[in-house]
Amino acid sequence: MKKIKLEILGISYSQSQSGAYALILGESGKKRRLPIIIGSFEAQAIAIELEKMKPSRPLTHDLFKNFASTFNINVTEVVIYKFSEGIFFARLVCFDGIKEVEIDSRTSDAVAIAVRFQCPIYTYESILKAAGIVLQDEETAANPKVVVKEPTEKDASYSSLTLSELETMLMAAIDEEAYEKASRIRDEINKRKKSK
Repeated sequence: MKKIKLEILGISYSQSQSGAYALILGESGKKRRLPIIIGSFEAQAIAIELEKMKPSRPLTHDLFKNFASTFNINVTEVVIYKFSEGIFFARLVCFDGIKEVEIDSRTSDAVAIAVRFQCPIYTYESILKAAGIVLQDEETAANPKVVVKEPTEKDASYSSLTLSELETMLMAAIDEEAYEKASRIRDEINKRKKSK
């Protein structure tokens, strides 16, 4: 199966989930995005390395890198290989100069380690189809054909909206770079498509 390279595009604070963040990965040179909800510790670990900040003591992911480097183990790539029931699964591909070993990992930890080893992050077409969102052309996103009212707090689910309304809301959320909201809408759309 052909791997698709992803880039880290950003991390945004979650408006609806206390202490959570949306990690935004994007297909290199394309419009597809893969939003992944992660915890605050992992978001901080990724951001610290991306911003080249040096904490006074090593964080857990720094310790992992130091430990691996001490024993001549290199993480050569991270692969997000599965998406099931809203959860992403990843693995670290490690090489010690003799053999290659794959280690299962939470996706957020795998990305935090990838930025430390400066290794590529990959996924598969099936993951992007199942969980990815596509940015529309500016003209299309700026002129949606259907205006959709947001669900109120009393009706926090999107179950009362039609599929067409959800798809329009998804495009609007992507246009606003509200990736966490877009991922919730995407999940509702996927749930409906599976039940057909």
